[in-house]
Amino acid sequence: MKTLELPDLMAMEALGRRIALALRPGDVVALSGGLGAGKTTLARAIISALGHDGEVPSPTFTIVETYDNTDPPLVHADFYRLEHPGEAEEIGLDDYRSGAALIAEWPENAGGFAHEPGCLSITLEIADSGRKAIVAAGADWLGRMT
Repeated sequence: MKTLELPDLMAMEALGRRIALALRPGDVVALSGGLGAGKTTLARAIISALGHDGEVPSPTFTIVETYDNTDPPLVHADFYRLEHPGEAEEIGLDDYRSGAALIAEWPENAGGFAHEPGCLSITLEIADSGRKAIVAAGADWLGRMT
């Protein structure tokens, strides 16, 4: 586990670029933290760094947004509104994930992904000097991010 200081938006965007460079199909970037902690901001930074040129809406109401034009293809999901983990299965999350990477906001509401070797778990917290990210990498991530 590693803690990163993110004092400003530039630092958040730099983290997003580092993640994007290492992202592979099948990976999960699980973003946890309270409301306003920066989950969607980091997701947008990753999506932008993967080459998406356009609006990146928050999937709070749609639950899932897909980006087939990125490399790798990407699924951005916000599970905030799920009431039980089985709902992720009901919306066809496995079908969306096939051949794609997943950015999951509020992953605990979908049953969590930390047990997957391709999961990069990031907990964002508001700190005195901006934000901090507590990062735990699954086995497949070890050695990929510098």
